[in-house]
Amino acid sequence: MKFGYCRVSTREQNLDLQFDALNKEGCNEIFQDQVSGVKADRPQLSKLLERLRAGDTLVVWKLDRLGRSLTDLVKLVNELNQKQVGLKSLSDPIDTTTSQGRFVFNIFASLAELERDIIVERTLAGLEAARSRGRQGGRPRGLSQEAENKALAAESLYRERKLSTRQIAKRLRISTSTLYDYLRHRSVKIT
Repeated sequence: MKFGYCRVSTREQNLDLQFDALNKEGCNEIFQDQVSGVKADRPQLSKLLERLRAGDTLVVWKLDRLGRSLTDLVKLVNELNQKQVGLKSLSDPIDTTTSQGRFVFNIFASLAELERDIIVERTLAGLEAARSRGRQGGRPRGLSQEAENKALAAESLYRERKLSTRQIAKRLRISTSTLYDYLRHRSVKIT
């Protein structure tokens, strides 16, 4: 059987391109993850790996969708080889059932890791350049005025001890975790 695997890093990204290519390739079943490739926990990939049997082929749109690093990718391909499962990449000329295919795989895996490392280096350099000019990335520190007002109200209601935390959160139209964040922001001892 042919099994497909596709992955995007964030919920904002779209799996359609990969999914369509895997369907066109004739995959019997396609597993999808929406999680960063650097994270070890990719539940659909784990499920797929359990399903693979000798003679099956794992098809991916591109190698970087499958492995977190060269080491991870090589380990995964060795696992597939031991199970007698082939690997095919639609964007890279990979067929690990042959010695030449394994050689090409190692070259492309190295290039994919190099590309990822270059992106990380550029990102870090860009952030450093922005910091040197006095700009800070990420969320602004502290709370907005509206959030500050709700934090003050949350503190008052919490100290009165007339309502449960769930009731306070409902009254302020916030989640209970946000309520606790606001209380910690106001240095309220939570009991």
